[in-house]
Amino acid sequence: MIRLLPPLLLSVLAVAGSALAQQGTAPALPGSGSTADHSKFESLQKEFTSGPEVTRACLSCHTEADDQVMHSIHFKWEFEHPETGQMLGKRNVINAFCGSVAGNEPRCTSCHAGYGWEDMNQSSAQAQATPDCLVCHDTSGQYTKTATGAGHPPLDPVPENSKTITGAKSWAVDLGKAARSVGMPGRDNCGNCHFYGGGGDNVKHGDLSSALYQPALATDVHMSPDGQNFTCATCHVSDQHNWAGSRYMMQATDPHGTGKPGEARGAATCESCHGNTPHPAGLKGMKLNDHTDTLACQSCHIPEFARGGVATKTVWDWSTAGKLDEQGRAISISDYLESDGDHRHTYLSTKGDFEWGEEVVPYYAWFNGVVEYTTGDLKIDPTRTVEINPIHGTPNAPDSRIWPFKRMEGRQPYDSVNNELVYTHVWGPTTDTALWTNFDWAKAIDAGMKAAGEEYSGEFDFVDTYMYWPITHMVAPAEDAVDCESCHAKDGRMAGITGVNMPGTAPYDTAGILGLAMLLASLGGVLIHAAIRLLRPSKNGASHD
Repeated sequence: MIRLLPPLLLSVLAVAGSALAQQGTAPALPGSGSTADHSKFESLQKEFTSGPEVTRACLSCHTEADDQVMHSIHFKWEFEHPETGQMLGKRNVINAFCGSVAGNEPRCTSCHAGYGWEDMNQSSAQAQATPDCLVCHDTSGQYTKTATGAGHPPLDPVPENSKTITGAKSWAVDLGKAARSVGMPGRDNCGNCHFYGGGGDNVKHGDLSSALYQPALATDVHMSPDGQNFTCATCHVSDQHNWAGSRYMMQATDPHGTGKPGEARGAATCESCHGNTPHPAGLKGMKLNDHTDTLACQSCHIPEFARGGVATKTVWDWSTAGKLDEQGRAISISDYLESDGDHRHTYLSTKGDFEWGEEVVPYYAWFNGVVEYTTGDLKIDPTRTVEINPIHGTPNAPDSRIWPFKRMEGRQPYDSVNNELVYTHVWGPTTDTALWTNFDWAKAIDAGMKAAGEEYSGEFDFVDTYMYWPITHMVAPAEDAVDCESCHAKDGRMAGITGVNMPGTAPYDTAGILGLAMLLASLGGVLIHAAIRLLRPSKNGASHD
């Protein structure tokens, strides 16, 4: 059991330690200047007619880049978990948002780091998909992908009603301009896919939204131009096109992170820059540093997620999808007004009912970085809420910390005979089986299961689900970190967490009474000492003033 100090004593330590506190700083980061100006490269002085043509030009110099990219999770969408043995990745898993990739490829693979992957029954390599260099390296600001184009960009002439992967009206991309602009990835490169995953801005993660393009300091101290002005790649360091930081196998602790300038960083962890004793010298800093073997840094320094004006989806009920108005037309209701002034859908015939939230307090749980998945071949208990991706962690284990999560609440279809989650065919405007076209769940599930190569009984129902997303972005300024009383209080943030004894949560238990006695004894000693100094005459007969 970990025994922490009661809130009153922590408050005293905070006051006593404030005079000793020193401002800590993260180590300097190496420069990222390029030695090549791609606008002068002869092989790029042309007008390109396709994305793959640009890739071929890139490979004339970067001869090994395609092989590196094609072995990365960004391209394979596949990850064999070393702990659970499961084959994960977007190609295989079922999620609580749009369900699954199988059967919906041109829509889902619009955010693939390649061109032309249209069948999940083949790997990206078997499908002869071509790596997309520009999606990560364009700096012209005008490169994008078509929302339903299997990774290809919109080119002139752009079809009417075409949308980009961010939901904006498509424009004709100038591939030559993009190719001659290439540089290191910026926030725009990463954000165009990762901010808009799951069906819209901040729908999925909760801590990744368009608010991070140019965030205020209060939204993210690392990415704000008024703070460190980091890009995503500052923390998510890369090696041969493999990027540190995967939600399938996270590094929940970093005992080797020292934060010393000049040392190599191979992990996307707070400790890799700040070390394991990040708080300044002083009584309060000492006690806070004593928490780092129990709490993830994010648990205190990301007090809420979905900050900066963009809401996140917190509830998605697929069971209500398919309702039409009296004229047989699809219904769209946008009753949620987020703080940036935009309205968000609360009902769509294509997707069902939604709920949204801003400034959301995380769900906390022990986490060691291992994430399991309830894939379509695993049995479920429909009488209980199904965890789509159970998170692993053991109280007090050296590899586990208490982490913050977005816990997404869902209601989604399952095979009511085989008791297994189902794959669904939702997108396909030219088919008679896509849910978003014909609003027929029976056809959509049957087609989705066939596309995934799974057996289906033909009977379905809906089950409640949870899906967990670790919160690690939107780090707040130090003065906005979670205060002691938020956890050390009855029904505080850590209520229900096992493996910790937190004084203050039950002030009249043994620990609370003992803590209060320690506090009173300390204050009594200070008062007695002060009284003696004031009342005792000095050697020359004068009293202390």
